[in-house]
Amino acid sequence: MFRRILLKLSGESLMGDRDYGMDRATIDAIAEEMVDVQTSGVEIAIVVGAGNIYRGMAAAAEGMDRATADYAGMLATVLNALALQDALEDRGAHTRVLSALELKEVAEPYIRRRAIRHLEKGRVVIFAAGTGNPFFTTDTAAALRALEINADAILMAKHGTEGVYADDPRVDPNAVFLPELTHREALERNIRVMDTTALSLCMDNNLPIYVFQLMRGNIRRVLEGERIGTIISTPAKEER
Repeated sequence: MFRRILLKLSGESLMGDRDYGMDRATIDAIAEEMVDVQTSGVEIAIVVGAGNIYRGMAAAAEGMDRATADYAGMLATVLNALALQDALEDRGAHTRVLSALELKEVAEPYIRRRAIRHLEKGRVVIFAAGTGNPFFTTDTAAALRALEINADAILMAKHGTEGVYADDPRVDPNAVFLPELTHREALERNIRVMDTTALSLCMDNNLPIYVFQLMRGNIRRVLEGERIGTIISTPAKEER
């Protein structure tokens, strides 16, 4: 069903039960599933967030210069990418971290053709440092990189939620679960599955998004076509 996917991991998904930072057991479990999926022949790219370490927008709200705060957040994604790379390589998966910021001692520079070549050679590619520009989220980085590498879909593995709801289920316990909706509906209803820039990019290029809870086995279940979580796509009649 899928030849190449981009997995978007939130920084929070690496925390496990902690309030902050990384949980090695959780990262190991994610890596094990990545290796399992890769053996099925699917090419895997990953964009990881930094919410477990640093949030640029939160720092900006407290008075820090927004651009500086965003750059700090980009560096935090590199920390997560290196931890994930280490766990993957411990399990025999050849992995490359490609950074949008130049950090040549620890990561390769992001070059689109190089990323595609790594994927074709069966390597897991982790995109770090977002887009390399302030004022853009890692969601936008995920949409951009997915389009650049011609991924078939974005898989958004969420921490603590099984998909998309009409309202925030943490606030409204009776919030309606939405098993599927279109990109346009998500934008018009202001459903915060990802930021509007990222969602618009996906809509304009008809890139489907699968949103599901990060639990052992769920990534493979999505790739095998099982209907779990929420699917965001654009029907053929709406395509431009």
